[in-house]
Amino acid sequence: MLTTFLQGFFLSAAMILPLGPQNAFVMQQGSRRQFHLMSATLCAISDGFLIGVGVFGGSALLGQSTLLLQFVTWGGVAFLLWYGWGAFRAALHANNVELEQSGSGSVAKNRWRIVAIIFAVTWLNPHVYLDTIVILGSIGSQLSSDLRPWFTFGAASASVSWFFSLAFLAAWFSPVLSKPRSQRIINGFICIVMWYIAWQLAKQGLIISG
Repeated sequence: MLTTFLQGFFLSAAMILPLGPQNAFVMQQGSRRQFHLMSATLCAISDGFLIGVGVFGGSALLGQSTLLLQFVTWGGVAFLLWYGWGAFRAALHANNVELEQSGSGSVAKNRWRIVAIIFAVTWLNPHVYLDTIVILGSIGSQLSSDLRPWFTFGAASASVSWFFSLAFLAAWFSPVLSKPRSQRIINGFICIVMWYIAWQLAKQGLIISG
């Protein structure tokens, strides 16, 4: 059981560590100390759910659905281009245009906006489906029924560990990262990441459609 848990943990860690939209967004929120723990929680829950779906049968279904992959791929391209454009605009300003405003109404509005973005960077990112459902799911689904929960738990634990470590680390360095110049650099970096991933997804989408 421990071996299966560790197998799931390290395989999942290898999938999560490369910088993607989720990591970039959690890092950005951590640098602002703006709902960074909530962002980490939602990312971890989403990953854990998708891993469980893949391990317990979803990997075969997604692998056979070209139409679903196309829909997610081009939806992800559109969202990443839009979000990258927002980061590009923020990088051009001396003051961060998304600083949290005072007042409970503004805080609540920002909270729901962040929830929407978290679900978008997760559920409109085909790489998440490929990593969690297809790759981890196909590996976990080959295990016996009594070992699958341990593999799933290990893989989900890696996601929880990584996102919360990233959120806490970024928040720890927030006195430096929250400065206007640092936010410019972060937003510029996020813009590059988002547009690069969008480009990669667009190429992947053309291959799928071809």
